[in-house]
Amino acid sequence: MFNKTCPEEYPINLFVNGRNLLTIQLTEVHLDDWAVGYMYAEGIIESSDEVQEIAIDPYRGNIHVKLDNQVDMEEFLKKKKTITAGCGKGATFRSMKEMSHFKRVKDARSVSTELLRRKMKEMYKLTPIYHQTGGMHAACIIDGNDEMIVREDIGRHNAIDKAIGAALKKGLIGRDCVIMTTGRISMEMCSKVARFGVGVAASRTASTNLAVALAKELNVDLVGYVRGQSAYVYTEGKRVMKLVNG
Repeated sequence: MFNKTCPEEYPINLFVNGRNLLTIQLTEVHLDDWAVGYMYAEGIIESSDEVQEIAIDPYRGNIHVKLDNQVDMEEFLKKKKTITAGCGKGATFRSMKEMSHFKRVKDARSVSTELLRRKMKEMYKLTPIYHQTGGMHAACIIDGNDEMIVREDIGRHNAIDKAIGAALKKGLIGRDCVIMTTGRISMEMCSKVARFGVGVAASRTASTNLAVALAKELNVDLVGYVRGQSAYVYTEGKRVMKLVNG
């Protein structure tokens, strides 16, 4: 008997210092983590400490963020907004040229494909919305003690933002972490990984050509098809041990 519930998505408006930054489809869990992760990815904040207040009004679909920094939202909103690829589309104010000028990732941790495969299985056990609906993306941060922060959303981009936002709020350092996702790694998702200073990102599925090109430019290793006994390394793989390609 089929008894799954429907995956949920809602239009959510993000207001930063009173200005409407964007409206995006989100699943209404861990919205505060998403706001922090998204603003960090877009360069609006450098630290979660800059967030003075987050007020969430799910009835109206609004997130109001008050920042304690010198960001000029009027100037920021003049930037071109790009709708990102794939289901549960995201949006970024970053151009590919700007992403390619991010700092190259240095001194990040290495990881074995065996650990990635094991953690991918563990991540699925920590995705209650996926098990309820059968239609939800997940992302997780694996910290330096191999503990996991797992976040879910209808959009794979949003799940990454939620996981990074949660890590920032916890005070984790990107170079000590690994990121995993159930969804395809696209260019802007790779930029989020590099922005946080993470050296290895793994997916249960593929990476796009532009994501791989950006990863090579920013010294990030991308691992795809992490399932069963497989793990395919798209990049040079200096930080990925015991490679199993193909």
